[in-house]
Amino acid sequence: MVLEDLQLELAGGEILGLLGPSGSGKSTTIGLLTGQIEPDAGSVEIFGKNVKNLGEEDFAHLGLMNDTLGFYETLTVYQNLTFFARFFQIPMQEVDTLLKQLELWDDREVKAAQLSTGMKQRMLLIRAVLHQPKLLFLDEPTSGLDPSLAKRVQDLLLALKEKGTAIFLVTHNMQEAMRLCNRLILLHKGTVVESGTLEEIWERQVPSEDLVTIRYRNGETKMIPRSEVTNHFNDQVVGIDTATVDLETIFMQLTGEFLYES
Repeated sequence: MVLEDLQLELAGGEILGLLGPSGSGKSTTIGLLTGQIEPDAGSVEIFGKNVKNLGEEDFAHLGLMNDTLGFYETLTVYQNLTFFARFFQIPMQEVDTLLKQLELWDDREVKAAQLSTGMKQRMLLIRAVLHQPKLLFLDEPTSGLDPSLAKRVQDLLLALKEKGTAIFLVTHNMQEAMRLCNRLILLHKGTVVESGTLEEIWERQVPSEDLVTIRYRNGETKMIPRSEVTNHFNDQVVGIDTATVDLETIFMQLTGEFLYES
């Protein structure tokens, strides 16, 4: 995936959300920002250094959760997390607290290979935040979790934000993005189509006039201002509904595609 003119800054105590459909370049972005992929042009700086020049002391302040990071399948949840706690010299009490907070305490003796996808996600999230990093990269941390567990994860991220952690969050959940993120980036085929605070995006993209959705016999829909309804009405129209404007709607207006497939 080619990324074009991607410019971003992330400060401590801020959550920056990246949203986009599959293939838009989200994973590539994380790979570039974490030094796993070398850019053909431009540069990435973390803690004031080029990402290629980060030392061991810098990586100790980074956290990363994505599909490319593995775990020890033959070890239990507790053994996996104990290994990383000892590496960062973190008291096991911190591990216990996070296991209970994310409802993994009762499964701490289960081998990692036997965990469900959601349980693995929570284990990897604990590993990523255990040392309270200054900068945290998360790739869809609540994907597949039920609303109760997703809220626990979100509450944990908000607590880290309050402590000054900078969080780069790739999420498929629009409500999650709206709740957590200070700023948002909408990415489409490697290009940023919108960015800013939710209020800034709304101000630029949502018209002051009410919108309606026209439904046609062939299954197509079109969103237009209410004042233009008479110009579009014909015998192929089967219904007119009040339109709800959200990030999905804005993305559709900008690109003609859905933000996420249902």
